[in-house]
Amino acid sequence: MKKMENMGGFFVAAVTPFDAQGRFHADALHRLMAKTMEEGASGFLIGGSSAECPMLTHEERVQGLAAASACAGRSHTKLIASVAAISTDEAISYARTAAQLGYDAMISTVPYYYKFGMKGIAGYFWALREAVDLPLFLYNFPGNTGIELDISDAAIRGILTDGTLAGIKQTSLNLYQMERIRDMNPELVIYGGFDEVYLGARILGADGAIGSTFNFTLPLFTQIEAAYAALDIPLAQALQRRANTIMQALVSCSLFPSIKHILKTQGIDCGTCRAPFPTLTDEQKAYIERVVSENL
Repeated sequence: MKKMENMGGFFVAAVTPFDAQGRFHADALHRLMAKTMEEGASGFLIGGSSAECPMLTHEERVQGLAAASACAGRSHTKLIASVAAISTDEAISYARTAAQLGYDAMISTVPYYYKFGMKGIAGYFWALREAVDLPLFLYNFPGNTGIELDISDAAIRGILTDGTLAGIKQTSLNLYQMERIRDMNPELVIYGGFDEVYLGARILGADGAIGSTFNFTLPLFTQIEAAYAALDIPLAQALQRRANTIMQALVSCSLFPSIKHILKTQGIDCGTCRAPFPTLTDEQKAYIERVVSENL
């Protein structure tokens, strides 16, 4: 397996920009990436949950991967490709595309819907690693996949310790599980996946984070990280509370449409989210704009 190098820090779970006709908008993605690199992004997750992955066609997912790989400043950032699919063959197809495009790593949720057992899930990741020589991350997101990872299961312990996985994105409030995975294999790169518990994840051993709100909140999170690094925990806690106030407002109005709205107010029009995501009301837009202004 290719070795991981300099994979810590903040990775932006990039949204998928659409134009007025609902088509993928590469220029807007490039502008978003340029903005967040200036704000301190170490890299990007392309095609993940924030990108409305399940709502994209195969062609659109490939378009997104290709566009990100062609961004200005590519040599100064890291790219992680979402290759998630229910079908192992489809996931391998995305993984091969990512490798051809020069991605630094790939990531996948567990295959969902059919509620495969732990052995089947491990087999999916074994097949990905066997097929494509890119560092592979497990995207642990039980809230969306409906599958709780059993790290006591022999097959799951196997992929966590035998070199199959380079790391894990823990999009779960179960930070105890994250710490136990860290204890099981200190060589894994671990990302916090919920922005609202970033500080807790760092204290329990996360190397960094991959976040949805990082599309616009990186100035605040870089302050949280600086306070944590300086061991000024009261300041870090206060800054995390501000981040959580923003998150609470975004989620109350629908997270991804709210992120895209704030980006539009910042001059990067990424269009709207696909139905059945809701269209924000004028009142919701004003509310999230106010909360972001007061806390960012």
